[in-house]
Amino acid sequence: MRIERLGQDKIRIFLTFDDLSERGIQREDMWQEIPKVHDLFTEMMDQAYTEVGFDATGPLAVEVFALPAQGMVVIVTKGKYDHPHMGGGASYEDELPDEVYEMEVTLETSDTILYSFDDFEVLIEAAHVLHHMLFDIGSLYKYNGKWILRMEPEQLEEGKVPGLIAVLAEFGEATSVTPAMLEEYGSLIMGDHAVEQICSHFKRQS
Repeated sequence: MRIERLGQDKIRIFLTFDDLSERGIQREDMWQEIPKVHDLFTEMMDQAYTEVGFDATGPLAVEVFALPAQGMVVIVTKGKYDHPHMGGGASYEDELPDEVYEMEVTLETSDTILYSFDDFEVLIEAAHVLHHMLFDIGSLYKYNGKWILRMEPEQLEEGKVPGLIAVLAEFGEATSVTPAMLEEYGSLIMGDHAVEQICSHFKRQS
């Protein structure tokens, strides 16, 4: 579980699938009103207070983004119930006791695959490996000093996705950035066929 403070009243929490499985939670459980999901939210808020001093008293707007290769990104905002809901999300009032947390939860899911790379040379190496599997895919962004490779589900053959993710995980790391954040705050470097372009312009080191 990774917690980052985005502002005075906003934090971002990144949960890997390992974080969820350790607590006996499946991805689809986040859509359920069940005690172990309540326990997870309580644990997140406790850890947020300990690590970044985020006081979760009062009304909270909670946005949960499920990403296929990364896990869950949870954005928590204090005192805002009137934030615009993003298209496609289910919204419900969390029934936690008022004296604990009062939350409105918005759930979103995305099939976009996003992986970040600290070093462009490592990204070049990953692109050359990926090129043998799927060459005409991907867009490349620069965000917070990292290179982010983005792949949409319609670009991928379903049977090749596990192998693709295995390569990405070997060279890069799952990122807590959502597609919407990348589009709003990232810089688009290569809009189409990023893997092919990288391989065409840059040679492997080894």
